[in-house]
Amino acid sequence: MIRTLTLAAVAALALAAPAPAADKENPVVVIVTSLGTIEAELFADKAPETVKNFLAYTDDKFYDGTIFHRVIKDFMIQGGGMEPGLKQKKTKDEIKNESDNGLSNARGTLAMARKKAADSATSQFFINTVDNDRLDKAKFPDKVGYCVFGKVTAGMDVVDKIREVKVGERNVDGIPYENVPTEDVVIKSVTRKKK
Repeated sequence: MIRTLTLAAVAALALAAPAPAADKENPVVVIVTSLGTIEAELFADKAPETVKNFLAYTDDKFYDGTIFHRVIKDFMIQGGGMEPGLKQKKTKDEIKNESDNGLSNARGTLAMARKKAADSATSQFFINTVDNDRLDKAKFPDKVGYCVFGKVTAGMDVVDKIREVKVGERNVDGIPYENVPTEDVVIKSVTRKKK
């Protein structure tokens, strides 16, 4: 004989069943610079490998003492790979470009800097100071573009302060660098924000 469950029994079973696991919150990092503090949410749900890479550098304290070495006011501010004097830091291996994640290079977003090759990003990142959708996969000439992996949630006034610094050219070991702040903008530390 097949027994039917009463509504009360069904409700009791539903209460006893384990609740589905809640989505993990995206991590937030605190970037302390010589001009103020920036907080950013990292989109681990959209760019998992990129965020894992950024957090590995963060946890290793790699970014501490690096500089924003390239500042173009109406474009972006770039840092995370050079120390004062434009000394390049040794990085981990290059990572896969996750630019096909549907995120756009809008003002305030964080994206990975890379060389010409699509999968060549390591530690350097940039913060878009204006909407730069021309860097997105769909619009960029190589149809790969630049991977957005986070967004500033506090401290855009600091980003705007950095974008206004005076810049110039600098020659290091015969290599010319453009758009270098004349006074170092130091990344004092990057840490995970405590929940």
